[in-house]
Amino acid sequence: MGRAPTGKPTSFDIAYLAGVSQPTVSRALRGDKSVSDATRQKIEKIARELKYTVDKNASSLRTQRSNTIALLFFEDPTPDESMINPFFLAMLGSITRAASKRGLDLLISFQQMENDWHTQYQDSHRADGLILLGYGDYTLYEERLQQLARQGTHFVRWGSVRDDNIGATIGSDNFGAGRTAGEHLVEIGCKRVAFLGQADEHYPEFADRYAGLGAALEAAGLDVDDTLQADALTSEEEGYAAARSLLDANRTFDGLFAASDLIATGALRALAEAGKSVPGDVAVIGFDNIPAAALTAPPLTTVMQDMRGAGEALLASLVEQIDGADATSRTLPTTLVKRASTGD
Repeated sequence: MGRAPTGKPTSFDIAYLAGVSQPTVSRALRGDKSVSDATRQKIEKIARELKYTVDKNASSLRTQRSNTIALLFFEDPTPDESMINPFFLAMLGSITRAASKRGLDLLISFQQMENDWHTQYQDSHRADGLILLGYGDYTLYEERLQQLARQGTHFVRWGSVRDDNIGATIGSDNFGAGRTAGEHLVEIGCKRVAFLGQADEHYPEFADRYAGLGAALEAAGLDVDDTLQADALTSEEEGYAAARSLLDANRTFDGLFAASDLIATGALRALAEAGKSVPGDVAVIGFDNIPAAALTAPPLTTVMQDMRGAGEALLASLVEQIDGADATSRTLPTTLVKRASTGD
């Protein structure tokens, strides 16, 4: 099971002390799921005690890998100049921890949709695979995913998990989240619920959230009024405009579910300008639980996605592909965080 430790610590020294083979040590230190948690923890403890570090250059030469993952953000309308959805910025920490746990470097880049980003990373051996966050109109983005799949690029994206997904997709249970939001609004007495978000094939995550809301309303014997759905993308200004469109059209509603917290924040401003109290006149729920959600007036009830689980699942799916396995998609649960905007 290895040799007695001498000189600079090696993976063979760890194998000797752990009572396992050297390949088992290598698999454990790169986060391979074929190694049990108990064995991996034992190996990691010994590695820390020996102050062992992976020789990434030697590993790359042996495996023809860069040991680098490329994380690509795409443009998203935001109130500042970052053009990156704050939810994805919050997810960055989770992805970074998951990559570090596997001894992988993370190359972070901001890519515009019109750029030829799909040829710049794996094809040029700058990265072994891609994590894609944010995409805008899915009907335009889908063509790029098909191209990645055709050329055999290892990639995983955050998005709506469906049977017809191209490649590996990790995402939240958007339908279940919409249903949970709807059930909460029904529980507190709402009868007519508006939805702000573009709910069609262009934005499938929003569409799933709207479908879940509809299922909750129908289960409670309430009508799903399509005139209470107003298109909005993920920005405060679009949320404000969508809410204003309903108010200006004299649509009556006592509950509102926004497809994102940014949309909900804009809606809160529109409701305040119209003299509507929250939650007295209209109860409001957002989605994402970005840090600003707790700072709105009133603090926003929202759906929290599994940030820590998201980073781990994205990395696990991508590493599986790099190691030769099939792409694996996964749906993660969500949690309703109740605050004052629904009277909680």
